[in-house]
Amino acid sequence: MAWQQARHNEENRAVLALSVLQALRKNKMLRYRVPMLLLIVGGSFGLSEFSQIRYDAMKIKIDPELEKRLKMNNVSLKSEYEKIKDSTFEDWKNVRGPRPWEYPDLLQGQNPEILKTKTT
Repeated sequence: MAWQQARHNEENRAVLALSVLQALRKNKMLRYRVPMLLLIVGGSFGLSEFSQIRYDAMKIKIDPELEKRLKMNNVSLKSEYEKIKDSTFEDWKNVRGPRPWEYPDLLQGQNPEILKTKTT
């Protein structure tokens, strides 16, 4: 008798849970508004954390030795341009890279006519 009553209680709980879930699905406030509010509030907290990282990174001091090395290494666009300005590209040769089905050592520096005869 006790097991029948326990089984009846379990069935009542299952029916109650199903009815609650159906009510939640039909309720538009719980279906649309609550997730939107959670997204807005959660996004606000998330953005505040990410913006705090930015200000925390500004407070970090660089090691003085590293700072000296960074100041000595003056690499700019102008200095790099000056390095390659006088280079001659007259003897430059365009070499095609291998396709996935080709052997890479076969292509490098080879004449295309020779390659056609080797692959066919």
